[in-house]
Amino acid sequence: MSLQSTTRTEVNTVEMVFAVGAEDFEKAVERAYQKAKKHISLPGFRKGRVSRKMAELRMGEGVFYEDAINDLINTELPPVLADADFELVDRPQVSAEKVSKEEGVVFKAICITKPEITIENYKGIKASKTVREITDADVDAQLDMLRQRNARLVSIDDRPAQMGDEVNLDFEGFFGDEAFEGGKGESFPLRLGSGQFIPGFEEQVVGKSIGEEFDVTVTFPEEYQMKDYAGKEAVFKCKLNGITMEELPEVDDEFIQDSTEFESLEEYRKATLENLKSGAEHDAETAFDNAVMQAIINLVDAPIPNVMFEHRIDALVENFDQMLRQQNMTLDLYLQYTGMDISDFRESNRERAVNEVKLRLALEKIAELENIQVSDEEIDESLTGLAESVKMSVDEVKRRLPMQDYIMDMRVNKALELVKANAVITEEPEAEAPAEETAE
Repeated sequence: MSLQSTTRTEVNTVEMVFAVGAEDFEKAVERAYQKAKKHISLPGFRKGRVSRKMAELRMGEGVFYEDAINDLINTELPPVLADADFELVDRPQVSAEKVSKEEGVVFKAICITKPEITIENYKGIKASKTVREITDADVDAQLDMLRQRNARLVSIDDRPAQMGDEVNLDFEGFFGDEAFEGGKGESFPLRLGSGQFIPGFEEQVVGKSIGEEFDVTVTFPEEYQMKDYAGKEAVFKCKLNGITMEELPEVDDEFIQDSTEFESLEEYRKATLENLKSGAEHDAETAFDNAVMQAIINLVDAPIPNVMFEHRIDALVENFDQMLRQQNMTLDLYLQYTGMDISDFRESNRERAVNEVKLRLALEKIAELENIQVSDEEIDESLTGLAESVKMSVDEVKRRLPMQDYIMDMRVNKALELVKANAVITEEPEAEAPAEETAE
């Protein structure tokens, strides 16, 4: 196979023309015949005993051409592409432009190439890094959540229902004199103030006593999911069967010992404070990393082949499918539950895919510009943990991994660390954020 021309027809697209001479084409046709002959059956001949000449006479001279051409594409094209001065990001579209027994085959390949990224000003990126201040109030919030988790329900019979109580309720809803579907419940547990029922319902239960029968009048919201009910006034005939309330435990050393691994309230507060501070620092670092990466992405304005985004979406969908399978669920079932089809799901991953492709291209370019390399020692050290987990030597792991890609991943990670190290850290007003429990 000989390369005749390479032409960049548009951005990220190269057209290659190459030829296979008559002699090599004839060899490919013969291989195609030898592979197919055991399946050839003609009148007067036993299956598998038809000569090539007879097969071409009866079935046409070009009967084996298609298989021969595919054989040449699979065997002769890869070395040509490997010697090209560009990197493919998709399988080339190859067509046979001319085919003849006397002159061989002329092929044309349309190749989508990896874009050439120009990136500047990646040093000195500005990104905020504000660590949220942790106070005793945050520790108190953790204690409150711990108390809530250990609260017990206590029956109340000496007062009417209040907001925050859990009531046991019988009810049946009516439009006029007619009961409506889905409007009936017996011994239904309802926490007053939860917003579980139609607006206005729970407020009308407040003040009612055990055994009391009463009506609750409400109007279904205009945007209610059941359109036949939307905007209608309904009357619920109710009976209050019981009232319970949460009784929170006292916070003392005994409570801490019973509900956590700590021996005293002081020890719990100290550990919680440290954990919350560590979490705040981690959150700030994560936010800083994300800001730096987004800034890198914003520096990329070169045209990128859409196929690269599609391939990344393929990978994201495949990863999500594998995660679901580990939870004994399939992607098809997930799509049914969410009401999406596969096109909608793929589109929901597009923004992430675009950002990941841009970030990768940018960091690869930075690694090139900065001549970032990884040493053999660094490679071995990074693989040691994996080798131990699979009970192999590092060399055995290397033989099984696509090491060129693995090394590029390491270079990309180094490039990101370089950009972060050279970023300008700014501070922004601290955003209000709910405290998260990190110690028990």
